[in-house]
Amino acid sequence: MVKARPAAGGGRWVEISPERLRGWLDGFYGRHDGATEDGLTLTGTSDGDTATLHPPPGLGAPADLDALLAAIARPPRIGLVLARKGALAVGVVEGTDVSTSKVERFYVQGRTAAGGWSQQRYARRRDNQADHAAQKAADVVARVLLPHVPELRALVCGGDRAMVDAVLADRRLAPLVELRHPHLLDTPEPRLEVLRDAAVAARKVRIHLVP
Repeated sequence: MVKARPAAGGGRWVEISPERLRGWLDGFYGRHDGATEDGLTLTGTSDGDTATLHPPPGLGAPADLDALLAAIARPPRIGLVLARKGALAVGVVEGTDVSTSKVERFYVQGRTAAGGWSQQRYARRRDNQADHAAQKAADVVARVLLPHVPELRALVCGGDRAMVDAVLADRRLAPLVELRHPHLLDTPEPRLEVLRDAAVAARKVRIHLVP
């Protein structure tokens, strides 16, 4: 069963693996007594329901469904950066395989229930630790991904957006920022297993269904 989640502004999102996309399209046509195609948007004949397909990162902008189906059969090489305040996972993905990777953990103090002056001290210490973690994470990303920039078609990020932004703010990573895909993967605490799962998730076609 394909799981759907609400979309901001209405409708819902589903994510389909490339291997299942043809079957999903056949199902949409069947459920709606046919459909018209306009680029990557399908409109059901019987009820006007729409499905707008968003290509996986690194495939550019396929003009229509045939171009999309041809493109997803040749998955591009992409970079992955998963970051939260206490951990980082970074890798190069070829197809669904993580060919190069590095996982790091960083110490960032948890929040405290103390109040007043003590709370301010802990907050400053936590902010300093988070800044240091972001800098160390940027060092790892630079070491793992920068040598591969010429062959990467996209950078996919996941985890905590604020931490990801803090890591990519490092000037050395500007070439990677230019490749960054806007969609942020929803991932748990970065680990090697999570990185491998993210490699699979990054290949999925996102579909916006209305209604």
